[in-house]
Amino acid sequence: MLEAKRLNKAVVPESLIAYPSPANLQSTRLAVHVNGDASSCWVYIASGSRIYKLNISMEESFVSQGKENLLIPERSQVLDSSLVNRCPHRSEIQSIALAETEDYSILGSVDSYGHLIVSKLDASNTDVDEFTYSVSPRDYGVGEGGWAGLCFNQNQLSMAAVARSFCKSIDIYDQDIHLRTLRTLWYPSSLIFMDNFRESGSSMLAITEGSQLSIWDLRVKENGGCVHRIMGSVGDMLYSVSISASGNIAAGGADRTVTVYDPRRWSAVSRWLNCSKYEITRLNFSSVDPNYIYVQGVDYEVLCGQWREGKKAFSFRGDSNWLGFGKCSNRDVLAGWCDSGSIFVADVS
Repeated sequence: MLEAKRLNKAVVPESLIAYPSPANLQSTRLAVHVNGDASSCWVYIASGSRIYKLNISMEESFVSQGKENLLIPERSQVLDSSLVNRCPHRSEIQSIALAETEDYSILGSVDSYGHLIVSKLDASNTDVDEFTYSVSPRDYGVGEGGWAGLCFNQNQLSMAAVARSFCKSIDIYDQDIHLRTLRTLWYPSSLIFMDNFRESGSSMLAITEGSQLSIWDLRVKENGGCVHRIMGSVGDMLYSVSISASGNIAAGGADRTVTVYDPRRWSAVSRWLNCSKYEITRLNFSSVDPNYIYVQGVDYEVLCGQWREGKKAFSFRGDSNWLGFGKCSNRDVLAGWCDSGSIFVADVS
């Protein structure tokens, strides 16, 4: 049974971001990294064409609960805040992603036209200028801007995938080298490398597009690389996809249902119906116990529950619309940024 050890709430200094830019429905403008002793964490947030980082205290605190296992946050302090220097975007940043190893981290950001910038950070999370690179899509500047997504390949950190909704395309890069472009049928809204899927995970992508979940293999040329399509509820858009340590894939969206698939048979093994009161915009499997999943809804609520049994464990709420939400890749620390300026950090074990 997962339990929350702490839930902290900090406020972004107005001197850093007085008026954050509006967010898209897919809240991907936040990334979080926990320091070694877990006494604090670094939270990266994107507003406009810039990225900011904040060091937030995570000291042990008593976790109190209200009705229906709703957690009540404790006030926390912003220990340090600054502007990330190596992210000179020319339009609004749509997504940021953080990939971690034992020695360093990689921070990536993509703007509304698909322009990608990647910076390598050392153990203290300071910028390492000589490892920074940027790349633009081949048709950069053509057409309209819109939502863009980003994910790194955890088995090969030099590889990144950039989704552009308006262009219905996924660009695959190895550092600043363009490898391939995948063409989706509908507007993509979320993507993830299937790192935990057998030995071929480093070459496979799961993408939500429209009301379907599509699976792509970078080694395949037939059908543009698409090897499987799973239809969801007709007319209900999917907004998020996640993969567990055991290889199961979860998708959710407008139908307020978390559907978990077994990629060995491409069949649904569980459906958690109406787990959210409103549309689901973010899913993350637990790193501690893959039988649990975190669900973010449009109604500011984030809940944790057992997806097989459809049983809620606990939840917490932001105080306004989420501008970004994320989870550490290797531990159950979640962070969300609201347009009120509040940042919520939850540590679960």
